Amino acid sequence: MAGGVALGREASGRIVLVEGALPGERARVELSVDRPTLAKGVATEVLSTSPDRVTPPCPELAAGCGGCDLQHAGLELQRQLKVEVVRDALTRIGRLPDVEVLAGEVLPALDQRTVLRCAVVDGRAGLRRRRSNDVHVLDRCLVAHPAVEQIVAQGRFPGATEIVVRIGARTGERMVVVGPTVGAATVPAGVTLVGADDVAAGRTAWVHELVARRRFRISAGSFFQARPDGAEALIRAAARAVAPFDHTADRLVDLYGGVGLFTAGLDAHRAVVVERSGSSVDDARVNLASLGARVVQADVGTWSPSAADVVVADPARAGLGPAGTAAVVGTGATRVALVSCDPASLARDARLLANEGYLPTGVELVDMFPHTHHVEAVTAFRRIGAP
Repeated sequence: MAGGVALGREASGRIVLVEGALPGERARVELSVDRPTLAKGVATEVLSTSPDRVTPPCPELAAGCGGCDLQHAGLELQRQLKVEVVRDALTRIGRLPDVEVLAGEVLPALDQRTVLRCAVVDGRAGLRRRRSNDVHVLDRCLVAHPAVEQIVAQGRFPGATEIVVRIGARTGERMVVVGPTVGAATVPAGVTLVGADDVAAGRTAWVHELVARRRFRISAGSFFQARPDGAEALIRAAARAVAPFDHTADRLVDLYGGVGLFTAGLDAHRAVVVERSGSSVDDARVNLASLGARVVQADVGTWSPSAADVVVADPARAGLGPAGTAAVVGTGATRVALVSCDPASLARDARLLANEGYLPTGVELVDMFPHTHHVEAVTAFRRIGAP
């Protein structure tokens, strides 16, 4: 499976991608794409059922919500499928067939998500329907933290087109960014409202979250991981990837460093953080003040590399690409942890780094988003010839 759909082949060899089916099942399929070499469709009837098929736990899914695309698979099968997708990408795209891929830590599947981007229709927030741009208004969301769920269900946002809900699960702070402007929006008591236009004009608003015994300021315009326990799992995976790491002696370069999650999580005392977003840079300087990190506002692709022993890189979905790879190589680091949110970009980046003498020694998945096909992966690299 890839992208939440099952892959099958007809006797002719044609590939068929089927939404709603699981590996090993036979199903009747209504095709939406019917080409000589590729077909796509949705399972309308499952004729033989996988033992790992379950009844989706969320009633919003049956009502049309498209937010979770793997609720029909048991949680253990979901983890196995994500391992297989990453392994396949490394083999097929990265030409790296022998890299070990581990499923990683088991995280709770429900009530954990602390960030949710919603579309708005008639003042109500919701998610897109399956295979549609129409909005399914949410009364519940089983994967969202209850404080997020309350805002989505009870908030009213007349005139808005989208909202971003962000909470600090461990501080109790809550914020909603309303686009294009706050207008007449109403939310439960204690929730900070800020318009996307206000953020663009420079208004400051933030929440705080506690991760790995540290307090992080997260502004309305900054990126942060969507659940604190997942952020901690990423830190632990990155620490294993770059081990042994001496937090007082090793020079760390934290690329695409955001608000400073990995530098703080690794307690790095000799760190350079490179981040393009001005909002995230401002947050990182606050969050890392006690560590004395040097925070550089720059695009990684144009940054002049600093010498390092260790690199942690957490690029956006598109991955490092050639420019980001050059930045990693330019540091001369012997150990690299690459955090990826897309299996295909991970595989492309792994090949680029391997071509430059950095070989992947293993991948550890962090299942930040159970019930969906999305997965985070932390890949460890060692420079050839390094001890």
